[in-house]
Amino acid sequence: MKTLNVDFSERSYPIYIGQGILDTPALYTPHIKGQQVLVVTNNTIAPLYLEKLTSALDGYSISISILADGEQHKKMATVELIFDQLLEERHNRTTTLIALGGGVIGDMTGFAAACYQRGVAFIQVPTTLLAQVDSSVGGKTGVNHPLGKNMIGAFHQPNAVIIDTDTLDTLPDKELSAGLAEVIKYGLIRDPGFFEWLEGNIERLLARDSEYLAEAVYRSCKNKAEVVEQDELESGVRATLNLGHTFGHAIEACQGYGNWLHGEAVSAGTMMAADLSRRMGWLSHGDVQRIKSLLAKCDLPTKPPSTMSPDDFMQKMILDKKVLDGKLRLVLLKSLGVACVRSGIDPVLLNETFSAFESR
Repeated sequence: MKTLNVDFSERSYPIYIGQGILDTPALYTPHIKGQQVLVVTNNTIAPLYLEKLTSALDGYSISISILADGEQHKKMATVELIFDQLLEERHNRTTTLIALGGGVIGDMTGFAAACYQRGVAFIQVPTTLLAQVDSSVGGKTGVNHPLGKNMIGAFHQPNAVIIDTDTLDTLPDKELSAGLAEVIKYGLIRDPGFFEWLEGNIERLLARDSEYLAEAVYRSCKNKAEVVEQDELESGVRATLNLGHTFGHAIEACQGYGNWLHGEAVSAGTMMAADLSRRMGWLSHGDVQRIKSLLAKCDLPTKPPSTMSPDDFMQKMILDKKVLDGKLRLVLLKSLGVACVRSGIDPVLLNETFSAFESR
């Protein structure tokens, strides 16, 4: 097992990464405040891993909340089900919520923990690659709104993140690929050596080689921890973690949440950001082709839905959280491994990017 630390002074917390660690009591006990625990999961993950997790919580008063699976359920009405159970079972301020599942479960559980009695403890136990390398680390929590993704939420750091890479054994191929989109992102925005490592080892990751998957998870979490330590509330460098996300969130909102996996939308959005970066004079054609080749090897989309028009994109993108004073800000690439956030993008160049993908 490897351990990373996310340093927020008195709110620092560990990330445990290993095989077969899901049912290890010693990983949970130091991070549970009182005797009450609510485990939040979904109807896909519960039959696979719920019993294993609860076996590590002997001696605690355990409640279980099993929610419907899918991005379409990431909404306030679902979070209210968590609140209902917490109140009906009289959970107090020392309760601890444990999120067992992918990014949807993690985000909703964290949001419920941030709000219940103005903030209680929670632990992330991510079971998908995307959640392990991205959403479980950094304290972003929230729900979707029909007009925009993750527009309602709070920053609320977990007490610990427990990543058992064995849970990836039951992950569908499509979701494994979606998670790799976020893994590739770290190489593109700040770690060119990692990008090259991914180019050389992507087949091993797709074949679910446990050693290489564990290394990819570790390096991704290390990159994310280093960024969020510098900028917890996304007022600066943390925004670069959203490479491809402004375009991608527009795709998710237009297509209907759940019809495109988050990682699939981010992949297409990353290609659009790379294309625009080339038009800005920063990336070469060869750079863009390297990105496209790596994403394509993961069987990820490299273009948005053909049904989306430039106007569709702009209507959704203007609702992005990075928009300030009505000005669209985009994460772009100065080079492979160096990201920046830019506003005031030349509308001619942006329209050229939209047109290039619209015609494909």
